[in-house]
Amino acid sequence: MTDSSALDPEDRKIVTLARSARARNGVPEGAAVRDETGRTYVAGTVALDSLKLSALQTAVAMAVASGATSLEAAAVVTDAGSASEQDRAAVRDLGGPRTPVLVAGPDGTVREMLTAG
Repeated sequence: MTDSSALDPEDRKIVTLARSARARNGVPEGAAVRDETGRTYVAGTVALDSLKLSALQTAVAMAVASGATSLEAAAVVTDAGSASEQDRAAVRDLGGPRTPVLVAGPDGTVREMLTAG
């Protein structure tokens, strides 16, 4: 586990935003990404009959749809032990393999810091 207070303030912000999205929408996961200009995009899990996206995939899609050309960081709040390969691939597609991905539990405690790699 990582002490969330030891995180960079901007990374702490995306973890907080991801946690808020999860709680507000009552979804399994919340996510937030920060683009190359510092803008943030926040999303929850999408579970429609015709469309299924994880929270992190949705946040990346929102960034792309808004004109982002790169990512600085990503965060996901989940009960899962880690970010899935599909989630990391979405982050990697926009941000590159070295983009940090923070994985936090529902309480906001960062459990894992990895790269999209």
